[in-house]
This record gives sequence, structure tokens and C-alpha cells, in this order.
Amino acid sequence: MRNKWVRRSIYIVILLAIFVGYPWYNIKNPADATVARGLQAENVIKYGQDHLVLWGVALLVAISIGVAAGILVSRPQFRFVAPVVVNIANIGQTVPSIGVLAIFMGLLGMGFSTAVFALIVYGILPILRNTYAGMITISPGIIEAARGMGMTPYSILRRIELPLSLPVITAGIRTASVMIVGAATLATFIAAGGLGSIIVTGLAVMREQLFYTGAVMAASLAILLDYILWIIEEEVQS
Repeated sequence: MRNKWVRRSIYIVILLAIFVGYPWYNIKNPADATVARGLQAENVIKYGQDHLVLWGVALLVAISIGVAAGILVSRPQFRFVAPVVVNIANIGQTVPSIGVLAIFMGLLGMGFSTAVFALIVYGILPILRNTYAGMITISPGIIEAARGMGMTPYSILRRIELPLSLPVITAGIRTASVMIVGAATLATFIAAGGLGSIIVTGLAVMREQLFYTGAVMAASLAILLDYILWIIEEEVQS
């Protein structure tokens, strides 16, 4: 057990070192004045904070809605709408994230709240789909046995269905997490900030040091958050 946590801590430290150390090195060693202006420490920190807030709010709301909706359509009385809902979720996955942001920008305007709303919708899809898939793959015999023991529908859901489908649900949550981190880099196009601002600035002024910094920060953040969620998943299931 101790060795396991030591290994986990080492991986987290390495990812944190990449996320923090790489931009810090570039801030201290800019290639030229343009890069130095683009990598002002306070701006990089703000973009990183914006990105984390976008991810955190969108993922939490997406989990709440996606899991609830997935459970709802898995109930026998609502299962007739499940194919429609799941197909909509599958089709929604094919829409590029920039397209989702563009749609909601047209409906709600530009800004941070619009980006959060679009990311929530984007993150709901894999969570809803996986929740539904996890629920319907539980053997009917297990449910019937629980009913025979006098368990209420709520007790069956809480003590049997959710624990058994948890690995599939958490896989959907981890997928949504990575998708939201990646899509949040595009939030800069609707004036919502995030690490995409560094990447877009680098492309605009043609400075590799800038867009590499933003790209490395976004990629290392996605891997770090996915790894942390995997640790939580392992601990919950153990």
C-alpha cells in the first residue's frame, strides 16, 4: 500500500513539475521581447486559473446532469426514449468542440458563462451514455433477487446498481474530463480566457515558445486531472 502511494505521488509530482516548471522556465528565459510580453507571469497564472475553473464547474455540473439523466432513461418506464437520447449523445460526440462553442456563442453571446455552458453540454454526452450503458448491463437476475429480499427501488439503485455500474460511469467521467480540458483551450475565441489564449497569441505573433507553453500546460493538465480521477476511481472501488 505504501509503495503504491509513493508511486502515485511521484507521478503527480512529475506532472505538476511539467505543468508549472515548463512555463516558469520560459517566463524566465524568453526568446525575445514579444515572448516576454506574452508570458508575463500574472497572465499565465490567470489563464491557468481560468482553465481550471472552466474545467471544474463544467465537469461537476455535467456529472450531476449526465448521471441523473443516464439513470432516468435506464428505468423501465422511460426506456422507450433511451435509443433517442443515446443516439443524440452519440451524434453530439461527432460535433467538433469549436462547433459547440460557436453554437452557444450565437445563442448566448460571448463570455465566460457561455463557455461554461457549452462545456457542460459537451461533457454531459459521454457521462450520460456510459451511465446508461452501465445500468442496462446489470443482470436482471440480480435486480429480481434484490426485490425478492424486500429492497425498495431506491435501495436497489444505491446499493446494487450504482456500485456495479460505477466502473463504466467513472470511465465516462474521465473521458468527459479530458474532453473538457481540451475544449476549454478554444474558449479564448469567445473571450472566456483559458490556456488557449497563450496558444492563440503564439500563433498570431508566430512565436513557438508561446504556443508550446500553452500546449504543454493544457496537455499536462489533462493528464494530471485524468490521473487524479483514476486514483479516486481506484480508491472508491477498493
